[in-house]
Amino acid sequence: MTALIGLLDPGATAIADTGGLANAQPSPIEGGEQIARLPEVARIAPGLTLLERTVNGQPGLVAQQDGVTVAVFSFEVAGDRVKRIWAVRNPEKLRPWTTTS
Repeated sequence: MTALIGLLDPGATAIADTGGLANAQPSPIEGGEQIARLPEVARIAPGLTLLERTVNGQPGLVAQQDGVTVAVFSFEVAGDRVKRIWAVRNPEKLRPWTTTS
């Protein structure tokens, strides 16, 4: 947890797009420590695979559960810290990632 907090800017923001079709925090989360303590970060599910990918020109991760893409994360990095995290959990927007990941 300490290592994760160290990667996040203290003023970092995390935003999730679920389209109302998946579970996620309903409003932006402010602060590196608050982001690191999200239940989703601490609860790694069996069978979850994280793949490093470029997402919209930014560093990113693709999360797959049993081979199905369940989330795509894009990170805005400034210096050596993550400033913003965008998470897409909307299954309709994840369809292209299922075939290209």
